[in-house]
Amino acid sequence: MARRMKRAEFERLVERALRKLPRRFKEQVDNVVVVVEDWADDETLADMGIEPPDTLYGLYRGVDLTQRDSYYGNCLPDTITIYQGPIEEDCRTIEEMAQVVRDTVMHELGHYFGLDDEQLHEIEDE
Repeated sequence: MARRMKRAEFERLVERALRKLPRRFKEQVDNVVVVVEDWADDETLADMGIEPPDTLYGLYRGVDLTQRDSYYGNCLPDTITIYQGPIEEDCRTIEEMAQVVRDTVMHELGHYFGLDDEQLHEIEDE
């Protein structure tokens, strides 16, 4: 397991992952906030059908781009939550942690763009 990072250090990993997004994706991201939390709470895990020891690295909540229409506006931002605790627990090095954060950010942004888990896993396996 990698050392426990301060929240600000971990948030920099998330910010770096966002900065490294290809421009064509960055330009399309609108009304989305990315936050870091320690762990998904029990209610969130239950809502997602996840039972321990499984957990979440990240979660997208909002209205994906394929569902937005002309009535979409004046809405609170969609939220991508990156969970620091499980990522730190599962990674041995800072470099591995940075890669998992990047992969998780990309995965959750995939949901923002309207891809479901099956489609994302197919893309990730390529």
